[in-house]
Amino acid sequence: MSQRIAVFPGSFDPVTIGHADIVQRAVPLFDKLIVAMGVNTTKKYMFTFDQRTAWLQQAFAQFASVHVVHYEGLTVDLCKQVGASFIVRGLRNGTDHDHERTIALMNMKLANVETVFLPAAPEHAHVSSTIVRELHANKADIGAFVPKGMRIA
Repeated sequence: MSQRIAVFPGSFDPVTIGHADIVQRAVPLFDKLIVAMGVNTTKKYMFTFDQRTAWLQQAFAQFASVHVVHYEGLTVDLCKQVGASFIVRGLRNGTDHDHERTIALMNMKLANVETVFLPAAPEHAHVSSTIVRELHANKADIGAFVPKGMRIA
C-alpha cells in the first residue's frame, strides 16, 4: 500500500493560526504532510526566507509526519518530486473557493493530483497573512493571530 502524501503549499508570510489549524486537521488524513513554502516571483515578502522557515519548523515541530520544505515553480512539479497525490488547501470564504477550485482543476489535469479543501474554523476565518502583515506594519499586536511562541520583530 502506498503512502498518502500531501503538500500544503503557501508563502507563509507569516504563518498564521489559520495555517496551523489546517495542518493540525490534515495530519490525521495523511501519512506524510509536506508544508511547502513556495517562491512567488511576483510577490514582495515582508519576512525573510529564513524567518519563515524557522517559524514553520517551530509551529509544526510536534508533528512527526510534517516536513517543511521550500520550492520554486509549480506546486504539481513538487508533488511529482516528492510522490504526493494530494494538495491541501484551506478555504476561508467563497472567494477562496472560486479561486482555489480553478487551480485544483488545473492541477488535476496537469498531474492527476487531487486537492483536498478544508474549511477554515469559524474562529480563524477572518485571519490571513495579508491582514497580519498589515497589522504588523502598523505596530499592532499580532500575537493572537500567529502560533503560540512565535516571535516577530
